[in-house]
Amino acid sequence: MRVLSSLLEARTGQRLSEGRHWRIEMALTPLLKSHGIASGEELAARLSRSDGGSLCGETVDALLNNETYFFRDSDAFSHLPKVIQAIAAYREDRRSLRIWSAGCSTGQEIYSLAMQFRENAARWQDWSIDLLGTDISRKAIAKARAGNYSQFEIQRGLPALHMLRWFDQQGDRWQIDDELRQMVRFRQHNILDAPPPGRFDLVLCRNVLLYFPAANRSLALENIASALAPDGALMLGAGETVLGYSERFEILPGVRSLYRQAPAEPVRKLSVG
Repeated sequence: MRVLSSLLEARTGQRLSEGRHWRIEMALTPLLKSHGIASGEELAARLSRSDGGSLCGETVDALLNNETYFFRDSDAFSHLPKVIQAIAAYREDRRSLRIWSAGCSTGQEIYSLAMQFRENAARWQDWSIDLLGTDISRKAIAKARAGNYSQFEIQRGLPALHMLRWFDQQGDRWQIDDELRQMVRFRQHNILDAPPPGRFDLVLCRNVLLYFPAANRSLALENIASALAPDGALMLGAGETVLGYSERFEILPGVRSLYRQAPAEPVRKLSVG
């Protein structure tokens, strides 16, 4: 556990808390089999003398929690159209929106948002909608780009109508519609590194900060603040907060887990009524 914890924190900034120990054996079993490694102890020994080759990267990928599903936290997704409409009211002059899903895992969150835009296509006609999903996991990003999911992954959170409308069945797998997939771009990125270029109108960083120690939560929020438009919004997970970690944000009344920039001097502020 010491070797695995040190490797994960060094590579990602995440801390392997005791609450995550129970899933380690299950997460590493496929890796051990593929490399012919007999036990976790043997894996730790190899990692300790490794020069940081591919085995380290594969181990980190296996340890990351890529838990996600379509329309996760339905209450949050039910509010997102209202939040986006409020932001768009300030963007009518340039008719463009940029949205960043930080820690997007295998893509279900940002694809769910793309579905909402497509369902209201008439409203967004002639708008430029830039949807970016980032995650530290190379494997997760590759799967997100492919847009190919199992029956189980599809049925988690996705109503049957959406499944039939936005996916094509390919045997026991489901392939996302090409037009929907082309709405979203993905890149591998660590939220503790410098943020993607440009300013974003909305940042979704849900159920990501809880894996970081306090100092790294503050760093992640600082990076998000530097990438967020002054009148943009940040949505965290239901169990996450900026309190005690950043003074760059303030609660945006009306929607749970939603924050706006807390400017040093008066500027136009986003309001969701």
